[in-house]
Amino acid sequence: MSDVKLKYSEEELQEFKEIIEKKIARAEEDLLLLKAAYKNDADNGTDDTSPSFKSFDEGSDVMNKEANVQLAIRQEKFIRDLNNALLRIENGAYGVCRVTGKLIQKERLRLVPHATLSIEAKRKQ
Repeated sequence: MSDVKLKYSEEELQEFKEIIEKKIARAEEDLLLLKAAYKNDADNGTDDTSPSFKSFDEGSDVMNKEANVQLAIRQEKFIRDLNNALLRIENGAYGVCRVTGKLIQKERLRLVPHATLSIEAKRKQ
């Protein structure tokens, strides 16, 4: 019989759950800021005082909004991945590599708590 662990203990899972919940809270705050940044059209600037630079400013504004929208989309995916990790904790599949079936290293899960691949499987990708 080998000493290879197949799952993390309840205590270890609780640690990961706390890490994930903190990351979700932070990510949701960041998402609100991003959404506010690209939805904010209430600009009290001096647009009407310098018409020669207006077209440059508009182009820049559009690019900034597009960048913020892309960041918001990535942030939403990150939150979804973190929520999926919480589901894996609940159903007992958390921390198990979906390719190798081995436990993902604790250090990796502490840094990337939504990881579904071990370093070994990630390198093979």
